[in-house]
Amino acid sequence: MNSDRSAGPTSASIAHKRFALPSPARRALLRFGLTGAAALGTTAALGTTPAAAAPVAATPTSTRRPGTPEEALRELAAGNRRWRTFRERHPDESPAVRQSLTSGQHPFAVVLGCIDSRVPPELVFDQGLGDLMTVRSAGEVLDEAVLGSVAYGVLELDIPLVVVLGHQSCGAVKAAVAADESGERLPAHIQYIADQIAPNIDRTQQGDARVNSTIDANIRAVRTRLAAEPDLAAKVSSGELAIVGARYELDTYRVHRVV
Repeated sequence: MNSDRSAGPTSASIAHKRFALPSPARRALLRFGLTGAAALGTTAALGTTPAAAAPVAATPTSTRRPGTPEEALRELAAGNRRWRTFRERHPDESPAVRQSLTSGQHPFAVVLGCIDSRVPPELVFDQGLGDLMTVRSAGEVLDEAVLGSVAYGVLELDIPLVVVLGHQSCGAVKAAVAADESGERLPAHIQYIADQIAPNIDRTQQGDARVNSTIDANIRAVRTRLAAEPDLAAKVSSGELAIVGARYELDTYRVHRVV
């Protein structure tokens, strides 16, 4: 993938309708962080960034499923490179592929991502039907259902790679930071999301830098918790599985590793 950079219960150049709300936490929640965090962490490319080019015609993809963590990472890196240079192939969508998937599935990666509508994993990694198992929750927050879904992909389908995918301008993180600063309670079950993110808030930073740093800290915390699950940890130890953190940048379309 690429190494360090962030939607949430509310999840770059479209005009957004804004609502005048009484508190910073509610505003952050409903705006989905429309004012993007400017500061980027130290990054290393998921792959080198070629110059932007015109779209190319769709081409058939290899029928060989990536079988190791390294192969799966390379495939995702190549897909994101196509996405950010406007060379998408939109693979594995043909009638033949659709028909073949009626008898089973063999995805090569689990992507635990945020619910933000701007970060659909199949698009940002240029993958198709049956390629990815996607699990999405606001701010990549874990609960038993999310944990069970990730474990199902790894233990039942032998998927060799789990990616915890956060992103720039994460609304869930912005709402959690705003609520933490104001002391305001968020509505209904949304407070649960903020409570899960709160331990990862970087209080050494201020303003946008605090949000930006917390996005990365939250990715690391979720990755660490997944890696501590005994059944998943055993797979990691044997080399059958890798669990990595990554971040998608809304302004550059780039995914890079967060370590």
